[in-house]
Amino acid sequence: MSKTLSDLGWSSHFAAQHAVNPTCTPHRINAVHRDRLIGLNALGDTSDLTPDRSTGEFAVGDWILADDQNRIRHLLERKSLLQRRAAGTGAQVQLIAANVDVLYIVSSCNADFNLARLERYLALAHQAGCYPVVVLTKADSCPDPENYASQASSLVRFLTVLTVNALEASEIDPILSWCPAGQTAALVGSSGVGKTTLANAMTGQAGTTAGIREDDARGRHTTTHRALHPMRNGGWLIDTPGMRALRLMDAQNGVDEVFSDLLELAARCRFSDCQHQAEPGCAVQEAIANGVIEPDRLARWHKLRREDQRNSETLAQSRARDKAFGKMVRSVMHDKKSRSRH
Repeated sequence: MSKTLSDLGWSSHFAAQHAVNPTCTPHRINAVHRDRLIGLNALGDTSDLTPDRSTGEFAVGDWILADDQNRIRHLLERKSLLQRRAAGTGAQVQLIAANVDVLYIVSSCNADFNLARLERYLALAHQAGCYPVVVLTKADSCPDPENYASQASSLVRFLTVLTVNALEASEIDPILSWCPAGQTAALVGSSGVGKTTLANAMTGQAGTTAGIREDDARGRHTTTHRALHPMRNGGWLIDTPGMRALRLMDAQNGVDEVFSDLLELAARCRFSDCQHQAEPGCAVQEAIANGVIEPDRLARWHKLRREDQRNSETLAQSRARDKAFGKMVRSVMHDKKSRSRH
């Protein structure tokens, strides 16, 4: 069945940019490879596209303008962008998905459930400008799934949290309702939480899933790449491989949004530079003493802010810091050798 640009997620935001280059044809990136891109056109047909830059600068969900030879001429400004700092010691950015309206954060009602990990994904969603929906899978194998849902709901006010048995078709429609026709969602979460099973149910596709290990309730990785799939209700879904580590970067606003309750308390502290440790007049510590805030939540806030600051360093800053540290080590070793001679 043919599609229209609107069916693919096109909006006035992109149309205004296309108007500047009307001779080019819009495509939506469906898959990113090392040397080429796959795009969907207005009819929903796929085409090989020749990039005008490194394919690492494109993300699944991007809108581009191509000429009649399918050579990319323009990457359109995004409405939202999910990104993280790539693994390794460098300061490279890894793009996860673009132009996402709803971020489905998937965890499960078993040993995989982790509040700190959920906070990371929520910060990612808020920073990118996506609406977060937490989906807790494997509710059928848990005696009290509402206990997990209650814990997740406590993280952010008015957070949407759904518990689901992804193998039960009737439980999928409430999830789909958060991403109607013409909008785009992405699935993120650790390997083994049931993302592939959930994605298959949302798109109506058959796929391969792997069972969970009995010792730690973790599954095996079955999604190996990102792609754009049509959902049963007319929306679009970007499934992503399970992330072993989500290293946030340039996400301070997102982190602070997730911990807005602590920020509001911090504004009442006696000192504007309060570190919320043992300073007198600390409203955060007072809330902890009164049982309003859990100490672990404050610790997680501090940890995420420190980590984001470090991960947001530019490559030059990272190298400068490492060079300064190496110089300090050499100086200490030189002084140590000098003292040993005397």
